Amino acid sequence: MRVFRGFHHPGIAPACALTIGNFDGVHRGHQAMLALLQSEARHRGLPTCVMTFEPHPRDFFAARAGKPELAPARIAPLRDKLGELERCGIDQVVILRFDEALASLPAQDFIRQVLVDGLGARYVLVGDDFRFGAKRQGDYATLDAAGQSRGFDVARMMSYEVHGLRVSSSAVREALAAGDMAAAASLLGRPYAISGHVTHGRKLGRQLGESAPGAADGFRTLNLRFPHDKPAAHGIFAVLVHGLTPEPLPGVASLGNRPTVEDAGRVLLEVHCLEWPESKLGAEGGYGKLARVELLHKLRDEARYDGLEALTAAIRADTEAARAFLATHAAQRRQTTRDRI
Repeated sequence: MRVFRGFHHPGIAPACALTIGNFDGVHRGHQAMLALLQSEARHRGLPTCVMTFEPHPRDFFAARAGKPELAPARIAPLRDKLGELERCGIDQVVILRFDEALASLPAQDFIRQVLVDGLGARYVLVGDDFRFGAKRQGDYATLDAAGQSRGFDVARMMSYEVHGLRVSSSAVREALAAGDMAAAASLLGRPYAISGHVTHGRKLGRQLGESAPGAADGFRTLNLRFPHDKPAAHGIFAVLVHGLTPEPLPGVASLGNRPTVEDAGRVLLEVHCLEWPESKLGAEGGYGKLARVELLHKLRDEARYDGLEALTAAIRADTEAARAFLATHAAQRRQTTRDRI
C-alpha cells in the first residue's frame, strides 16, 4: 500500500476508485465499504484509493471555536489506521491536511481540484451521511450530479448493522468509554489494539513492587505513546502484547495520563508483562521494537493515589486481576479451538 500526504506527487495513481472518510478505528462498517470498493475497482481495472484527513475535521473545528472539548475521542493513531487499511487490501491512501484552506473550499472546487484533477477519480463511494465542502454544503446529490457531468460514477453505502446496532466510530467510542471491550471488539471485528514503538520512560516501575511474583525488577513497563490527548479508551486493562516474541505476552496496562506520578497531560500506554522472556529479549530487549497491545478487558478506571506505596498496592491487585482474567481467556480460546476442530 502506498501512502501520500496530499496528491501532488509523481507516484500517485493517475486514476482510481475512491472512498473518502476519517476511518477512525476501521470498524466493520468501514470494512464492508472497503470490500465493496475493491469489488467495484476490480470490475473497472482501477486501483483502490482511500482519502482521509489529519487532523480529524472535528478536531480542527473544535480548535477554531476555542472549544477543545468538542473534539472527538480518538480510537486509533494514524499508524494503526493505515495498518488496518492495508490489511483490507487498499492500494493507495491519500492523507489531506484538514486546515482553513480545505475547510473553506467550496464543494464544486473540492470536486474539481481534489477528486477530478488531483486524484483522477473514476468511481467514488461514500457513506449515507457524507457531507463535504465549505459549510458542509455538498452532499450525495451534489456529488452524483457532478459525476454525471464530469464522467465518474458515484455510489453510496447505507448503514452497516451488527445485531441491530448501527456500526459507527461513535458507537466504538461509546463502547470504549464504557470499558465494554467485548462490544468494541464486536463493532471492530477484532480486539481493540494500540501499536507503537516501545520507548524509555522514567523507570519508576522498577522501584515499585520488587517482591511481586515474576517481577524481579519491580513493575517494569513498556511505554507506548498515544499521539492524541483524548484516547477513546482509558483505564487499567488486561492485555496481550504482540510483536516482541513469537507468542503474545500476557500483561496489565495503564492507558491515560498517570495522575499519581505526573500532571503533564501526556497520554501513555504503559504495559507490565506478567512473564518477561529475559532469555529471548534480555533485560532491555523491548526498547525500540514495534509492539501491538490488545486491550482485552478493563479492570478499572485510572485513579490518583496518596503516594507510591498506595500505587504499588493497587498495581499488585491489578496484576493479580489481570492474571486471573487472562488465564480464563486462554482457557476459553483453547476450548473454542477444540470446538472448531
